[in-house]
Amino acid sequence: MARKAAIEKSNRKQKYSTRRTNRCKVCGRQRGYLRKFKLCRICFRSLASSGMLPGVTKSSW
Repeated sequence: MARKAAIEKSNRKQKYSTRRTNRCKVCGRQRGYLRKFKLCRICFRSLASSGMLPGVTKSSW
């Protein structure tokens, strides 16, 4: 879980656009971020496993 202060800091308008960081919409984590789903890898996996993300299926071969 990300610190609340870090989440608030990233939500503010940055002085330079390159300083903007992507954060997970669920937990606020900035590492392991998947742009397509706007989630971190941990939240993505838990939501995909429970069937909450439409169009995502577990691969098998």
